[in-house]
Amino acid sequence: MRTHEGAPAAAPVAEPLQVTPQGPWHSVRRELAERGSVVVFGRLADWLSDWQPGETGPDSALPALLGRDWQRFSQMTNQDVRARFLASRLLLKYAAGAVLEARPADIDLAYKPGGRPYLRGCDQVDISLSHTADLLVVGITRRGWIGVDAELSDRQLRGSAVERQICTPHETELLARSGETERNAALVRLWTLKEAYSKAIGQGLRFRFTEFGFAPGAVRVQVLRPDGTPGSGDEWSFCTWSVAGRYTVSLALVDFGFDDAVDVAAQTMLDEGMVDALLRQPREVRWTAQRDVHDPL
Repeated sequence: MRTHEGAPAAAPVAEPLQVTPQGPWHSVRRELAERGSVVVFGRLADWLSDWQPGETGPDSALPALLGRDWQRFSQMTNQDVRARFLASRLLLKYAAGAVLEARPADIDLAYKPGGRPYLRGCDQVDISLSHTADLLVVGITRRGWIGVDAELSDRQLRGSAVERQICTPHETELLARSGETERNAALVRLWTLKEAYSKAIGQGLRFRFTEFGFAPGAVRVQVLRPDGTPGSGDEWSFCTWSVAGRYTVSLALVDFGFDDAVDVAAQTMLDEGMVDALLRQPREVRWTAQRDVHDPL
């Protein structure tokens, strides 16, 4: 795994960690404790390996594990869509459970009006989710807002309608100076950066990508106005990585200056009444990485 040109020398987030249902969750907790943010990724097969077709009925552990997403999942008919939806929610719940020191089934995943996921009752922790092909990516922060996006690195954007729809005049001018190969790689990077930024601010695809931009190859990545003038301050940080040899993953993070020493364990952040309301099991029951996902949840 390598960092693309343009990522800051002192990245605010370490390179994405690959995880399976077995972890390593101690590394995820350590990254969040040390840096305040963490990005993890998983492969589709790893997150579906424990779930056979016959185990997705109402008597399986899935309804409790998926929570409010169960009904949506059970109504899906396209098998590929079902698989990605299930795997991505499992990764998100396991990752959130690791940093909150709670069981995955006790994580209450909800959605804002625009579809952005959030952890109900845990406002000090922000999350973001992306998936493409067989890659799943989750970003978690306790510093502010986070957005992540993933795309196949060899996706052809050069000369496509997408290129015309995502580039500002300043970006188009800079890209015109690049060779064909470099131009496509730069476009994929720009696309993931814009997706990550729009997710972080809660706009998704509703925010026109021609209204803000980035400078391809810039040493310090920052949001630019369409004419190339700065459009964001030092509170924003951006990173782009090459993951698993074939994916481009970008991160957008705004730091609100929250206390570095904040404890994000669910039992610490919430009072007893809120814990009892959100977590269905007694407070002394804590999730561990060794728990078998097929155990009663």
